[in-house]
Amino acid sequence: MTASGQPQPLPAELRPYLGELVRRTRAVCGPAVAGVYAVGSVALGDYRPGRSDVDVTVLVDPALPGDALRELAEVLAHPGLPCPAAGLELVVYGSDFARRPSGRAGYLLDLNTGPLLPGRASLDSAGTPAFWYAIDRAVAHQSGIALLGRAAQEAIAAPQRAELLTALVASVREHTEGTGHLADNRVLNGCRAAAFCRTGRWLPKRSAARLIAAEEEAFRPLIAAALDSFARPRAEARPLPQADVRAFLARVRDRVEEAAAADGPARPAH
Repeated sequence: MTASGQPQPLPAELRPYLGELVRRTRAVCGPAVAGVYAVGSVALGDYRPGRSDVDVTVLVDPALPGDALRELAEVLAHPGLPCPAAGLELVVYGSDFARRPSGRAGYLLDLNTGPLLPGRASLDSAGTPAFWYAIDRAVAHQSGIALLGRAAQEAIAAPQRAELLTALVASVREHTEGTGHLADNRVLNGCRAAAFCRTGRWLPKRSAARLIAAEEEAFRPLIAAALDSFARPRAEARPLPQADVRAFLARVRDRVEEAAAADGPARPAH
């Protein structure tokens, strides 16, 4: 949402692509489609050509057969549908699941495709780390842009705050210990996690970075370096001192755990 509460405008270079994505989704799924939403950096107004993925959430009748979901993955896959961004991260949920607060992964299809994104098409969420999806649905609830269907705030529920803080602890752990993450993204996702604890809202990465830099003087040079790197295409991202990145993420984890302790224990995921 913009400062006035209106949805962010879609980047011009993505409009034809997202229009065709909606058309193909409707062609495959027919009346089973309940909604299609631009989420992630597009919804937060922080999309960067050459750097950002396009994140899309699709809601369908949960009775939609698996064959239709497989066909959908095929017709949306790059380069059959050329993705103009670094990649497409598309998640399909049953509409009944999406409208209930939950910390579970819960997807029917998780599709990753695009010129800079390793391909993935999963139809089984069992055993999948749930934090990615819980956080994405929270962002969708707050700021998702409806490409088809009713408003995202009505169709997609955010997990409860306690479940989100649990998800953020897992996210910070992944960005500390996991592989394949750009250093600048580790830092900026840490800033966004800390900013959520501070404000209760999901901020664009650059806005979150400015907020946390003002509060964490010791890490200002690292955050500034992460912002400088984030302004570049993925292939030109700059390395950051790994010891500093880990120290910053340890500080973020402390902040998240402090917020979780203040709120009390998380309720079981639905």
